Formats: sequence, structure tokens, C-alpha cells
Amino acid sequence: MGEAHQLQLSIMVHHQDANGANSRSIRNTSVLPRGKSFNWWLRMTLYTCLVLSGQSVATLLGRLYFDKGGHSNWLQALMNLAGFPILLPYYCIPALSKRNNPTTNSVQSEPPPSTLTLASVYVSLGLLVAFGCFLYSVGLSYLPVSTYSLICASQLAFNALFSFFLNSQKFTPYIFNALFLLTISSVLLVFQGDSDSGAAGLTSKGKYVMGFLCTVAASASYGLTLSLTQLAFRKVIRKETFTAVMDMIVYQSLIASCAIFIGLFASGEWKGLKKEMGEFKSGKVSYIMNLTWSAIVWQLFAIGGVGLIFEASSLFSNVVSALGLPVVPVLAVIFFHDKMDRIKIVAMVLAIWGFVSYLYQHYLDDRKAKTAENENANGEVSTILPP
Repeated sequence: MGEAHQLQLSIMVHHQDANGANSRSIRNTSVLPRGKSFNWWLRMTLYTCLVLSGQSVATLLGRLYFDKGGHSNWLQALMNLAGFPILLPYYCIPALSKRNNPTTNSVQSEPPPSTLTLASVYVSLGLLVAFGCFLYSVGLSYLPVSTYSLICASQLAFNALFSFFLNSQKFTPYIFNALFLLTISSVLLVFQGDSDSGAAGLTSKGKYVMGFLCTVAASASYGLTLSLTQLAFRKVIRKETFTAVMDMIVYQSLIASCAIFIGLFASGEWKGLKKEMGEFKSGKVSYIMNLTWSAIVWQLFAIGGVGLIFEASSLFSNVVSALGLPVVPVLAVIFFHDKMDRIKIVAMVLAIWGFVSYLYQHYLDDRKAKTAENENANGEVSTILPP
């Protein structure tokens, strides 16, 4: 495939003057969809692992924080974002930060966006992320883990809706099947016992309703953020490099962290943090380690999520995220010694089935892209070469 593409470029250079129309035709082939390389699949695997592991571990750490005596929603929301400084060493390594080779096809001739435009994108997305993180924190503090996971599944529907209008997302039978199975997988979790949640019997009806509404709103915010991030990469940034992904994560997290930090002080919750640490059931060291690792794993989740948006689409990133929702109860069985029932097993099977269905659609798209590229290469070469 690479040799055929190089041959097209070589022929275009040698016949540019004599065959203007043909050369224009060949130049147009450079924007055709291309097949996925081994490195692409490797990156997708890495990003998927980061999303699944980061989301699952961070959710359990967040639940553990509230179960052991933590009660600051602003602090928990801040931990979702405050780990971004661990990514800063990337910019200190010239071999990495100056490597701007595109990970996929990109239009290099277009001028870069202005600083004001980029700042507007980062600030807007950062504030939206801060809003969603705080709402997720409220929902996790008031709801059982199973119910929380169930409501989070609604982010698939929100993201599908936003992707249809903002990203021109096409829906195929396999995508519909994946969305349906993943949604049903998460819905099943509501029928499991809520004994794994320490707050299940202590939460008042008012707080339960508040947690429900906040989690739904957070899911809508998350779905919108994914679609807007994909739109920003395609319409504004237009630079398909890993540095662009890192910039999106770091600047977005910086803005969101500042917004939540202001909320932490404005609400007055910071005054009780010292007392909260002293009364934490597992001790001060456990309190600090919980918050530290929460910040780290949420950043791993962010890298994976933005990477999947960059390499595939916002909807695919959300599908992978939804795949991890049934993983949380399973990890709770391992680490919190909760009971594993049939519903949890069925939910896991449906989630994996839905993920495979969506992955198969990408496989079909990859084959179609390779076939179209090879046919176009053969057709252009036969047209230009003399008989």
C-alpha cells in the first residue's frame, strides 16, 4: 500500500505539466480515507486500556473516599483534573515534544489557528469539563455504585445525539447494536443488590434525587464535551499530532482545575479539609494516597479518552467508556468482597459483545478504506502510464 501511494506521488511530479488534469486527480487521492496501520491499532489498544483501567480504578477510589468519611464534592472533582502536572515532563523531552509527524492523515497546508481561537476552545471545554466533574462527584457521593453506573450509561445516548448533529456521525447496524447492548448492559446493573454501597441505606430521598439529576446532567455534559472535542480537532486545531492531544488535555485540565479550585474556596469546603483528613477512617496516609492516586488515574483516563477521540471518534471513545461501567461492580467483588450475581455476569457479557460489535464496524471501515485506496491507485497508474 505504501509503495502504491509513493508511486502515485512520483508520477504526479513527472507528469504535472503535461497532464494537469490527471495530476489534480491524483492530488485529490491524498485525502481519501486510508487503511489503519499496525501502529494505529496499537495506539487504539493502549488508549482503550487507559480508559478502562483509569475509569474503573478512579470510580472505586472515589467511592472509597466517600465511604471512609470524605464529604467534599469540590475536592473529589478537583482530583479528576489536578493530576495533569504529571504530563508536563513530556514538553521537556525535545525528541517527543518536537515530533509533529501526523498520526493519521492531516491537511498540512492549512494555516494554524490563532492563539485567541485556541484559547477560546481550551477555556470553553475546560469550563464544561469542570461543570461535569463536579456533577459526577455529587452523583457518586449520593448514589449506590450500581445505580451510578446505570445512569452514567445515558452518556451514550447523549453523545450519539450530539455526534449526529455536530460530527456528522453515521449510524450503521453494528453501531446501533453496540449502543443497544452497552446500554442494556448498564441498565441491568440497577437490578443487582446495592449492598456494595455504603451510602445506600444512609442517603435521604432528597439527596438520592439530587444525585440522580446531577449524574444525568453530568452524563449529558460529558457527551457534549466529547463531541465538541472531536469538532475542535477537525475544524479548529486541524493538526493530527500527539502534541495536539497533549495540549488539549493539559490546557483543558488547567482551566477546569482553576475553576474547581475557585469553587472549593468559594464554597468554604476548604476549611474542613484538615478535620476531614484527621477523621478519615483509614488514616491520614490512606487519605493522601487515595487523593493522589485518584488524580493520577483520572489523567490516564483523560489521555485514553482524548486519544480515542483523536484516532477514531467521540462516539467510539464513549463506547469504550461505557464498556468499563460493568467492570466497576466486578472490581468491587475483588477488592471490596461484594457478591457476584448472574446479573453482573450477563452485564459483562453484553458489554463485551457491544464493544466487539463496534470494533467490527471499524474493521469493516478499515477494509473498505484499503480497497478504495488500492483501486484508486491502480486506476490512476493505468490512466497515466502509456499503453
